[in-house]
Amino acid sequence: MSANVNTSLPLEYQTEQSRLNILGFWIFLGAEIVLFATLFAVYGVLGERYANGPTPNDIFKLKDVMIETLLLLTSSFTCGLAVFEMRRHRLKGLLTWLIVTLLLGIGFLFVEINEFIHYVHEGATMQTSAFLSSFFVLLGTHGAHVTFGIIWAVMIIIQLIQRGLTPVTARKTFIISLYWHFLDVVWIFIFTFVYLKGMVG
Repeated sequence: MSANVNTSLPLEYQTEQSRLNILGFWIFLGAEIVLFATLFAVYGVLGERYANGPTPNDIFKLKDVMIETLLLLTSSFTCGLAVFEMRRHRLKGLLTWLIVTLLLGIGFLFVEINEFIHYVHEGATMQTSAFLSSFFVLLGTHGAHVTFGIIWAVMIIIQLIQRGLTPVTARKTFIISLYWHFLDVVWIFIFTFVYLKGMVG
């Protein structure tokens, strides 16, 4: 078994199985890019069809959007710190930064859910207009991915506590970090092309 471990590589890349799994996850992220690109394209086509309903300027709240952006960007940074600690074989530091990342992710979801509740109270629902339908589908899909990422990361934290830092748990941690950074990149596009464009326009 030890003969198949290349200790000259970072912990998450030391076994062939880990390298294949990471490659497979990159391919999966390619499919996710196609999914979100499709949702952005739909929003691009329908984003100005208000059907006499609320427009982005009517409902978007800059304060909430900035809080969400700050929380998610910070969580991406702390996720990077977790991987940094992992590569230095510091389990405690890894767990600490992973938990901080999760708390920031939960904070993001909390603000986003309250944002959606605000929209509904303003009469902005999926049935109101094509703009709102495409908006809720795009942001709801991203939010669902964040929720899944939080649950996934909790399961990895449990494995790290039970099994310690091994090539297998390191690989799983690295993969969830790739997923989390991907969600952060998607949010930057949402912030730019949905919120910023909507409020400026």
